[in-house]
Amino acid sequence: MQFSEEQITRYSRHILLPEVGGKGQKKIAQAKVFIVGAGGLGSPAAMYLAAAGVGTIGIIDHDTVDRSNLQRQVLHHTPDIGQAKVQSAKEKIGLINPEVVVETYQDRLNAHNALDRIRPYDVVIDGVDNFPAKFLINDACCFAGKPLIHGGILRFEGRVFSILPGQSACYRCIFSHPPPSGLVPSCQEAGIIGVVAGIIGTIQATEALKLILGIGDLLTDRILDFDARKTVFREIRTQRNPKCPLCGTHPVITTLAEQEQESCQLQPPGTVGVS
Repeated sequence: MQFSEEQITRYSRHILLPEVGGKGQKKIAQAKVFIVGAGGLGSPAAMYLAAAGVGTIGIIDHDTVDRSNLQRQVLHHTPDIGQAKVQSAKEKIGLINPEVVVETYQDRLNAHNALDRIRPYDVVIDGVDNFPAKFLINDACCFAGKPLIHGGILRFEGRVFSILPGQSACYRCIFSHPPPSGLVPSCQEAGIIGVVAGIIGTIQATEALKLILGIGDLLTDRILDFDARKTVFREIRTQRNPKCPLCGTHPVITTLAEQEQESCQLQPPGTVGVS
């Protein structure tokens, strides 16, 4: 693969980095990243991955742009209200970097389509806003052997960690099942300061680029927790659970299934985060 003069100029700040260089930029250009959700987390992740020159970005989201989304979902603008989020996302990515191939799926990720959607991609970013979908994404990535980058936000807080199936703790190693419905407030009830979505989504994009390039220390077996009120990051160590129902020594989850539970927030300690 040979870069044109325009591409060399576009990616010059990457190419100058010894850890990236021309070879690394080629890896980025050949990579495929799948983003589940074109909302608060998926927006900044998609924008920075597109700017970085990721060759193919897949985005799945069934929803349309609502006025209340604009406070944090920076892929979407006021004229996009009522438009399908995946279409709005594709248009903005094209403006950022027309070289990026954008595959869109105006649909929900479910037990029937998850493996087919995920398999063509190298890395998966979890930007969904409900617990059942997060467990489904985790399980599908485990079955498909695809790296997964989890993110979750609520109020002034956010969390992010990466999962390498078969190597590091998966989502179920840490949180075995969704919390009971009603245990935690919805995002509409609790609120979210928009910039936290940008911070966590950008870290997710950073993790994806590190995975593609094979550099640095990934957020595996550790959760990065952010509190915007104090501007403090803390690290929570985790480890694979040999009794994990999905990736443990004696797994009991062997097929994809969806669990009935609706929620939209970062869970308190002992539960889990979403966008």
